[in-house]
Amino acid sequence: MNLMLFIVVVVASFIVVRIGAIAFELTGLEWSLAKFQSISCFSGTGFTTKEAELVVSNPQRRRIASTLIILGNVGLVTMIATFANTLRPNLLLPQFKVPFLDLVIPSRLLPWINLLIVSVCIYSIYRIFTHSRFTKKITDTLRARIVKNDIIKPVSFEELLVATGGYGVSSIEVCSDSPILNRTLRDANLRIHDINVLVIERDGETIPNPPGDTKVILGDRLTCFGKLENIRRDLYKISK
Repeated sequence: MNLMLFIVVVVASFIVVRIGAIAFELTGLEWSLAKFQSISCFSGTGFTTKEAELVVSNPQRRRIASTLIILGNVGLVTMIATFANTLRPNLLLPQFKVPFLDLVIPSRLLPWINLLIVSVCIYSIYRIFTHSRFTKKITDTLRARIVKNDIIKPVSFEELLVATGGYGVSSIEVCSDSPILNRTLRDANLRIHDINVLVIERDGETIPNPPGDTKVILGDRLTCFGKLENIRRDLYKISK
């Protein structure tokens, strides 16, 4: 029973971390960074100041991180308790009523054999959840469920780099509710808000260092450098 509960907790932990990574990605984080942040929140390790700023500065990401931290603490306690009980000598092997088992395997060796069984189970689960085809299938399924149920609203906002002092490079797709839609860069007064548009991608064409009279239209993707907080506030309406 303890072994089964331990396996369930381990499998659930993999799934929760994957859901967290998908949720972070839907808020605009790049996939590899989203996975790292999900693992960091769930395990409570691995945070750095620059990467943590991406999470704490966004309301949706803070909620996701909080949920992962709580589930991670609960999962860790449960995993430790079930793991300890699984190693008890009177569990696992003695449940199989094998005649003369105590003569073949000394009781002092049973905890080590139980540990071997647990290690094999963990390794098998790890191999399954790191198999590329399986992980892609489960990721696509979970992402579709999350989007369909409107648990996390996807945003067309990707933060590519965080620099010192909250500055960074962001890539934003201009949507119908964008504050700068159908306005020129000069009229938008982005430089006043410490935002510089580096590149505009439009219909497969790249416009580097666009002039001030460039009009922003629907579907444009802007690569900007500046204060990330200002970019989120002035260029994209992030769902609260």
